[in-house]
Amino acid sequence: MTFKRKLLLAVLPFAFSLSMPASALDIKFAEIHPAGYPTVVAEQNMGKKLEAASNGEITFKMFAGGVLGSEKEVIEQAQIGAVQMTRVSLGIVGPVVPDVNVFNMPFVFRDHEHMRKIIDGDIGQEILDKITNSEFNLVALAWMDGGSRSIYTKKPVRSLEDLKGMKIRVQGNPLFIDMMNAMGGNGIAMDTGEIFSALQTGVIDGAENNPPTLLEHNHFQSAKYYTLTGHLILPEPVVMSKTTWNKLTADQQALVKKVAREAQMEERALWDAKSAASEEKLKAAGVEFITVDKKPFFDATASVREKYGAPYADLMKRIDAVQ
Repeated sequence: MTFKRKLLLAVLPFAFSLSMPASALDIKFAEIHPAGYPTVVAEQNMGKKLEAASNGEITFKMFAGGVLGSEKEVIEQAQIGAVQMTRVSLGIVGPVVPDVNVFNMPFVFRDHEHMRKIIDGDIGQEILDKITNSEFNLVALAWMDGGSRSIYTKKPVRSLEDLKGMKIRVQGNPLFIDMMNAMGGNGIAMDTGEIFSALQTGVIDGAENNPPTLLEHNHFQSAKYYTLTGHLILPEPVVMSKTTWNKLTADQQALVKKVAREAQMEERALWDAKSAASEEKLKAAGVEFITVDKKPFFDATASVREKYGAPYADLMKRIDAVQ
């Protein structure tokens, strides 16, 4: 081999690297929800904007349907930078960043619109900042709308009394377990991916979530009763690994924040349409939507708000004051 050819082979990789963007960064986004779900669609559109606006310096790939693991597993991957971005339920964040538990309080929001005003304003940004400034090693960028959560069961729940003794799946947060127990049920912590078989085999009698989740995860095949308690209205943060965030330039960081906020607003419209369509499909599939008096459920969870809400008493007053 001639010296000239050796030199050419030696410099080719270097030349190729020069042709690539200097700050090229591949973003893997992990989602527990399936393709077509409102959060997934908004996040994918966010990725397209990132790629276009960064002129290819940032690439984006969505991994939907829980293929990279449960929310807990994905968060652990994001903390070390193996996964670059994800959307996560606050129930998973609460045990690590206690301040977010103010949003996890049962009945802390009057209704869905009240929750949206909160996350769009100063309080919403304060909670994102608390996640970012914690030792969680994540940067919280925006909020996805997780809908209003109610109880779905194999047997109808038409009152607080009907819930007594039922084994109900909740997210793995002591607050949610105590909430379900306070309402008379038996709170069982379990990953989303385990619910379908647990319902079929009788390990649990029901779960609590929103209509799109009941539909998309096929839980309605076993749980035909949806009781409109509305006990939780949980926004869900979009987060980036701080390891990844620190690799971005200041302009790239500003871009990520911008498109994440746009995704927050886009997902809202998608959510409203999906929620309404899901309710119609569930009714057509034989699911009964049960309207109940919420006051007994509110009163039953007063002890939970007192126990977990004490550190956030002032913040809860600010939330209540937002009209």
